Amino acid sequence: MSDEVTMDVREDGVAVLTIRRPEKRNALRFEDLAALEHHLGVAARSAEVRALVITGSGGSFCAGIDLADLAGRGTGDRGGAAREESIARWRLVDLPKPVVAAVDGPAVGMGVELTCQADVRVASPEAWFSWNFGQRGLVPDMGVSSLVLPSIVGLPTALELMYSGRRLGAEEAKTHGYVAEVTADPVGRAAELAVAMSRFSPFALQQTKRLVYRGLVDPEDHLQRHDEALRACFASADHHEGVTAFLERREPRFAGLGSATPEAQASTPG
Repeated sequence: MSDEVTMDVREDGVAVLTIRRPEKRNALRFEDLAALEHHLGVAARSAEVRALVITGSGGSFCAGIDLADLAGRGTGDRGGAAREESIARWRLVDLPKPVVAAVDGPAVGMGVELTCQADVRVASPEAWFSWNFGQRGLVPDMGVSSLVLPSIVGLPTALELMYSGRRLGAEEAKTHGYVAEVTADPVGRAAELAVAMSRFSPFALQQTKRLVYRGLVDPEDHLQRHDEALRACFASADHHEGVTAFLERREPRFAGLGSATPEAQASTPG
């Protein structure tokens, strides 16, 4: 497994996942993808990790898949992700915690697809995005942008970006709502946003994230999933703690638990 994708967990519960191939503009080999998946699995399981920031190094976010590595792969290997079902194939979307992308320099190809999987994007003034798949005879390779991008920037803008493959600069990306903020310190600001998000109930945030993305994938069953998630939240220890903290006029101490004791459930209003 590659050691050029690393994850550091800060004391505030934010994990910073960094792609470290600056000489290749952080283009990803298959071994790097395996490392990325490994770290995301650790982050998903760790109670210490409350939110994730994903970024690149050396003035680039990610230039996509390493074409030299891709050229040595068979067709079956190249399309392997397509065998997975639903949103489980989108590792950042499937992560049950908030994800913020801190983008500096280019985010191209698979790199731009990774930014599209993030819940929020923060960019440096030098950041730019390009959906250049058509230049390689491909559709967006992770299957994210064709579904999610129109919901972020609107259908005509999404199609124009995917059809043209042109560079979308940081300020224009902010105008279209793709980027939340443009700042000289995208990693620092992304971490601040991640900390702010992580103060809410981890269980409620997980349920909200799943509702939003699964609503895009399969909207017909959205209300049923919503009702199930709401019932689970009402029955959760996090909901009990949130209400109790409000009544006691203190900050909540969420444990991220999805179930409460019968006594706690009975004593929680509404």
